[in-house]
Amino acid sequence: MMSDERERQYQLREALGMKRIVSISLGSSDRDHKVETEIFGEKVQIERIGTDGDLAKAISLLRELDGTVDAFGIGGIDLYIYVGKKRYILRDGKKMASAVKKTPIVDGSGLKNTLERRVVDYLQREEIVSFEGKRVLMVCAADRYGMAEEMIKNGAQLIIGDLMFGLGIPIPLYSLDTLDRLARFVAPLVSLLPSKFIYPSGNKKEKKPSRRVAKYYYEAEIIAGDFHYIKRHMPENLEGKIIITNTVTQKDVETLRDRGAAKLITTTPEFNGRSFGTNVMEALLVAFLEKPQDEITPQDYSQMIEKMGFNPRILDFKAEDFSKKDKANVEKLEGESERRLIYG
Repeated sequence: MMSDERERQYQLREALGMKRIVSISLGSSDRDHKVETEIFGEKVQIERIGTDGDLAKAISLLRELDGTVDAFGIGGIDLYIYVGKKRYILRDGKKMASAVKKTPIVDGSGLKNTLERRVVDYLQREEIVSFEGKRVLMVCAADRYGMAEEMIKNGAQLIIGDLMFGLGIPIPLYSLDTLDRLARFVAPLVSLLPSKFIYPSGNKKEKKPSRRVAKYYYEAEIIAGDFHYIKRHMPENLEGKIIITNTVTQKDVETLRDRGAAKLITTTPEFNGRSFGTNVMEALLVAFLEKPQDEITPQDYSQMIEKMGFNPRILDFKAEDFSKKDKANVEKLEGESERRLIYG
C-alpha cells in the first residue's frame, strides 16, 4: 500500500501533468538525489532512491510505486550483462524486475550499448580524448561492453578489470576475446550470486583498496567504467588521469580534482550538478518514447538521444587550474600596480 506522502506526490504529479522517473538502487542512500527539469516543454521529475544493499526494501519500493511513475530504472545491479553476443540474466536484477507489473523497467544496459559508443566516438572525433595507443583501465568490460569495443576500435589498449573488480581476483585481462572465453564458464555462475558479492554498493563498510589492483591505475592513462568500481581501489594519486564514467556526485568530482585527475567525462548529461546513471537515462528515454518496451529498438534510442541533445559532461581540471593561476597572477599584478600608484 502506498504511503500518504507518496500518494500526495503522485496526485500532485498527475495534476501538473509531470513525468516521473524513479531509480531504485541497491546502492547507498547517501547518494539519493531528486531534480525537476523540463524536456520538450514538459516538466520531468527524476529521482534516485538507494536502499543500502537491502534487496527486500528495493523490491518493496518497486511494488509500492508500480503504476504511479512513468518508468523505473534499477541501479546497484544489472538485470542483464552482455559479453559479445551472449546475454546473461543476473539473479537479483531479475528479482527486482519481476516485482514490477505495470511500469516499464530498465537497467541501463540498452543505453550503454548505444549512448556510450557514441560518447567514445564523439570524444575521438572532437579531439577531446585521443584513444590511439592509450592504455585504458576498463574496470568492468562486461558492464560496458559497447564502450570497450568502441575504445579498441579507436586504437586503445585495454587493461580489463572484470576479475579484479567484480570477483576480487587480482588478475587483469588484455583482450575482449579472452573475456568472452572466460565468460562462457564464469558468467553462468556469477549470475546466480547475490549482488553484494559482485557489485560495490557504495556503503561506508566497503573493503579497503587493494594495492595489487591499485597499481593498474598507475599503468593506465585513462580509467573508464562504473564509478563505484573505479572508487573501490582508487589510489590517492590520480595525477594526469582521464576518468570516463557516470553517476558522480559533487563530492566525487571534488575527490577526483583533489587527487590530480586531468579530466572527468561523464557519459550521461548533468542535472543540477549531478550525473545520473545510465539506468535513469534509459528510463527517461523510455518514458518519452511512449511505445511498448518490447518494441523499442537501438535505433529508437539513438534517435531520441539525438533529439534530446545528450552530450557528455566534460570537466577539464587542468584548464581550471590554469584559469585560477591566471586570475591569481592578474590580481597580483593589479595589487602591485596599486601599490606603485600609492607609494610611488
